[in-house]
Amino acid sequence: MWGAIIGDIVGSRFEFNNIKTKDFEFFSPKCFFTDDTVMTVAVGKAMLESKGNYYNFSCDVCDEMKYFGRKYPDSGYGGRFRMWLRQYEPQPYNSYGNGSAMRVSACGFAAKTLEEAVHYAYDSAYCTHNHFEGVKGACATAVAIFLAKNGTGIGEIKDYICKYFYNIDFTLDEIRDTYSFNETCQETVPQALEAFFESTDFEDAIRNAISIGGDSDTLAAITGAVAQAYYGIPDEMIAKARTYLDDFLLETVDRFDEEYMK
Repeated sequence: MWGAIIGDIVGSRFEFNNIKTKDFEFFSPKCFFTDDTVMTVAVGKAMLESKGNYYNFSCDVCDEMKYFGRKYPDSGYGGRFRMWLRQYEPQPYNSYGNGSAMRVSACGFAAKTLEEAVHYAYDSAYCTHNHFEGVKGACATAVAIFLAKNGTGIGEIKDYICKYFYNIDFTLDEIRDTYSFNETCQETVPQALEAFFESTDFEDAIRNAISIGGDSDTLAAITGAVAQAYYGIPDEMIAKARTYLDDFLLETVDRFDEEYMK
């Protein structure tokens, strides 16, 4: 999950203050974790608790998102998600926001097959984002992670995504000047994936994502998750990112790494 977490942390200070260049201080004292990290860890905790049981996961992911969301109430959630957190028995609200994609990385890393990645991603999204585009964004991200971690080449991953999910027919240079803040899956996930497709290493992928502006922390979280699966992450970068999290979040991240990332 570190790829999504690092993307979120690095992108946090640019979410409402976009920067249209790759030349910026990577980690800064102004950086912080947001709802992207909190919900990423919540889905990871659900994966640990469910122990691979599909039915348990669909229940656990809802419970863990409620628990983590209420424990970190000021992390920057959208309005409808905040309302969802306050409900006793929250129901999905037909969202196609990019929250379903930014929190899904555990599904791609834990899955043993491509079908499992899609199944887990669907369940992780559906408890809130039951709109077709909301589910699609989560599934596309999880599939890209799964393919990347299993050694599929960047070109092949892009071909698969274009065939089954999004027709990504633009480059970052072509959209950088005009791309603006957008919280939908359909206007975030393709751009985040293209940031990975044009990358040369993990850090470059994050810089690509942030350089186009928009919802910077979420773009970078999605890009970072796939980039981690493909490139890995330097140990010193993870060590620095750890300093931004508290012990409660780190406990789950470390458990997930021990269970699924060895």
